[in-house]
Amino acid sequence: MINLNKKSICSLALIVSLVISLFPSYASAAKHEHPKHPKKNLQAYVNDMQPGWNLGNSLDAVGADETAWGNPRITKALIDQIAAQGYKSIRIPVTWSNHIGSGPSYAIDASYLDRVEEVVDWALDADLYVMINIHHDSWLWISHMENNRNEVVAKYNAVWTQVAQRFRNHSNKLMFESVNEPRFSDGGTTDESKAFQMLDELQTSFHRIVRGSGARNATRPLVLSTLEASPTQARMNELYNTMTKLNDANLIATVHYYGFWPFSVNIAGYTRFETDTRNDIDQTFNHVYNTFIARGIPVILGEYGLLGFDQSTGVIEQGEKLKFFEYLTHYLKQKNITHMLWDNGQHFKRTAFTWSDPELFNIMKAGWSGRSSTADTDLIFVKKGAVVQDQSIPLNLNGNALTEIRFNGQRLVAGQDYTLNENTITFTSSLLSRLTSSGQFGVNAVLTAKFNRGADWSFRVVYHDTPVLRSTQGTTDSFSIPATFNGDQLATMEAVYASGGNAGPQDWTSFKEFEYTFSPSYASHEIKLKPVFFNEVRDGEVILKFHFWSGEVITYNLTKNGSSVTGSTS
Repeated sequence: MINLNKKSICSLALIVSLVISLFPSYASAAKHEHPKHPKKNLQAYVNDMQPGWNLGNSLDAVGADETAWGNPRITKALIDQIAAQGYKSIRIPVTWSNHIGSGPSYAIDASYLDRVEEVVDWALDADLYVMINIHHDSWLWISHMENNRNEVVAKYNAVWTQVAQRFRNHSNKLMFESVNEPRFSDGGTTDESKAFQMLDELQTSFHRIVRGSGARNATRPLVLSTLEASPTQARMNELYNTMTKLNDANLIATVHYYGFWPFSVNIAGYTRFETDTRNDIDQTFNHVYNTFIARGIPVILGEYGLLGFDQSTGVIEQGEKLKFFEYLTHYLKQKNITHMLWDNGQHFKRTAFTWSDPELFNIMKAGWSGRSSTADTDLIFVKKGAVVQDQSIPLNLNGNALTEIRFNGQRLVAGQDYTLNENTITFTSSLLSRLTSSGQFGVNAVLTAKFNRGADWSFRVVYHDTPVLRSTQGTTDSFSIPATFNGDQLATMEAVYASGGNAGPQDWTSFKEFEYTFSPSYASHEIKLKPVFFNEVRDGEVILKFHFWSGEVITYNLTKNGSSVTGSTS
């Protein structure tokens, strides 16, 4: 132990002050330094990153600059707002391709590197952990490695050499990710073992370059991905082998997850968050945990969401979507996996600083510390002309207790408006009659269930009648079925040939992919059938079945003859 008297403390303070004035970059780095050296407890470092958020479709955009994919220029205010939302870490994907000069130096444009550093520094100033990477370069040029190895390796090494040099003195709250979703299929690879070899070569080179650049890079946390960031067992095993070979205590594994595929895009009848979708979460992250975390290697789920979001956030019905995110964030917490939400601008508005779907954010946020209660559905249908009856809905309390239900700020009366019997809530016919007395089709009321812990759950009371579809004509490039939805909501569509067999893309199922092949437009009163649907439909008669969330099923007939399409209800 060193004993310091008041005089020596003052002298030490003077020396520190002098160092800061002479070397401000070191002082800035020290300000952001993690209190524990990552080598001592890297799992604690990763735990402190929970939760994380992706600044997607900005610096990773393929184009002239960060606005090329429609997002506004990144601001310090945006970064500060992400921290204010409760996020502890930010992944800043970076595509370097359009900013790299020719070989052999492959110099990165200085202004672009400055811009990346500016955004990184904003994030560090907001006290966020920060991850930067090589992003869409993975498919733009790294994917050609099999047939163009020397150039790809030289360019990859040059990029990381320059990035490592630029950030070598930054806080250890900054980490480097070797490459996003690495893939090599564009080079003609059919043998996955070749892809494993190429990825191992790149990640080994990345490790050597960063560690050799010195300063804080000697121990900076480095994030290594599986092939395509896939959490399949074979791909995780290969990454584990690479990490074992590197023998470095400051390595973090990463994978991505966008859900059980049929549910994530709404195909094959997987409209609900059911057993297969839940089991996929369990099995995937049990394997992730056993492969890495149980062996002392921390894991970051670098991206997560639902694949259908690429088309629209409405591909998955709201309540089913919320149940997916509630369960996923819960299970990741159980497995000690830090997650980073993929947001390409569709979730958090980058100038208004508001959430496009507050319900989704609330249920995710509640999942950072506990569980929320959900229900079997968030939809309560009352049909025009039918006798209104009590409606019972099972609850998934998840260890919580229902405290109250409100409508328009007023508390509903238990025993009169609803009853609770263990895990089942029943809304009375008198309440539902009163709420739908206007006779207006659509959502007539939103009932907010509150619990002692977690996010609220909303029940939407929908007044509806049987949807009506009408005959029409069009072409394979432009075909829409006129529809009067009468308050109902479309869940999925089936397509089969009258002569037998499934029609359209992915003909292993009669249920087609929502939004990709068909799309309801409630505002314009139509159901659009996309050209991609007709591209794989042969001439002849096709029978469509439209399934609605109320339980209604409407049959519609198509006749395709070349590029001409006729539709009718009989």
